[in-house]
Amino acid sequence: MKKKGTLFLLFPLCAILLAAVTLIPLGTHAMTANGLTTRNSAPASRIHYIRPTSYVVSNAGENLSYNGGPVMVGTAQVYAIFWEPTGSTVSSNYNNLILRYFRDVGGTGLYANNSQYTDTTGKAPSNATLAGSWVDTSSYPSSTLQDSDVQNEVTNAQKTNGWTSANTHVFFVFTAQNETICSGSECSFTTFCGYHSFFGTNTIYAAMPYVGGVQGCDTPSSPNKDDADSTINVASHEQMEAATDPLLNAWTDSSGQEIGDKCNFTFAATASDGSDVNWNGDPYIVQEEWDNTQSGCAITGP
Repeated sequence: MKKKGTLFLLFPLCAILLAAVTLIPLGTHAMTANGLTTRNSAPASRIHYIRPTSYVVSNAGENLSYNGGPVMVGTAQVYAIFWEPTGSTVSSNYNNLILRYFRDVGGTGLYANNSQYTDTTGKAPSNATLAGSWVDTSSYPSSTLQDSDVQNEVTNAQKTNGWTSANTHVFFVFTAQNETICSGSECSFTTFCGYHSFFGTNTIYAAMPYVGGVQGCDTPSSPNKDDADSTINVASHEQMEAATDPLLNAWTDSSGQEIGDKCNFTFAATASDGSDVNWNGDPYIVQEEWDNTQSGCAITGP
C-alpha cells in the first residue's frame, strides 16, 4: 500500500513536469566560423562554435529538406536597430554601410537563391527591403548582454517606432565594439559571431555583435575599409537563414544546418578591391549560400 501511494503521488508530478517541458520555447540559431552544431544550457538552442579557420560542416554535401514551417514569403522587411550607448564606439561608416547593404541585397542573385525554398503553398522568399532603422543611445543593462536583453531591445524598438512582428519581418540588433552578447553559456567573440531566433509567436530577430577584427568572425578582406564589412557578412548569413527558416522549423539538412551554415565563411572569387559581389555599384564581401539545385554553395541562385 505504501509503494502504491507513492506511485499515485508521482503521476501528477510527472504530468506537471512533462507539461513544463512542452512549454519551453525554441532557442537560438547562431553563426560561427566553423559551423558546428551543438546544444548549450538554453533548452533546444543551437550554437555554432568559432574556430580561426574554416570548418567543413557535417553532411556538407546533403541538400536542405523542408520541415513544414513558414518562410519569409515575398518581400521581407528588415529593421536595423543600432544599440550604441553614449560613449560607445563603432567605426566611422559602420551604420551607413550596414544600411546600404540592406538596401542593396534584396534584388540580388544571392537573395534570389532563396526562391527555391518554398512553403507548403509553393510560395517563397523573393525580395527584401530596409523598412526602418533606429539608433538607441540608452545604456546597456550590464557589461555583458544576455539574449533576453536583445529580445527586450527589439520590443523597445517596436514600441518606440510603431514596428510590428510578422513572419516576414526581421529585427537586427547591432551592438557597439567590445560589447559581449551571451545566449545561455555561449558568448560572442568566443563561441559565436551572431545568431537569429524568435520569441513570442513570430518576433524574428538577429543578434549582431561588433565582429570587425575578431579572429574567426572577420572577413579575409575589407572592400569598404571599415569594420562594417565583417558585420555585413554575418548579417547576410543570418538574413538568408531567417528568410528560409524564420521559426527554426522550415529548411535545414538532417543535422540541423541551415542555408548559411553549409557555406559558412565560403566566399566567391574576390576582385582587386577585396569584394566578391558588387551590387548597384557598391562592393561587399559576403559568403555564399547553399543552392539545392547545384547541391553546393553559390553566390547567385537559380
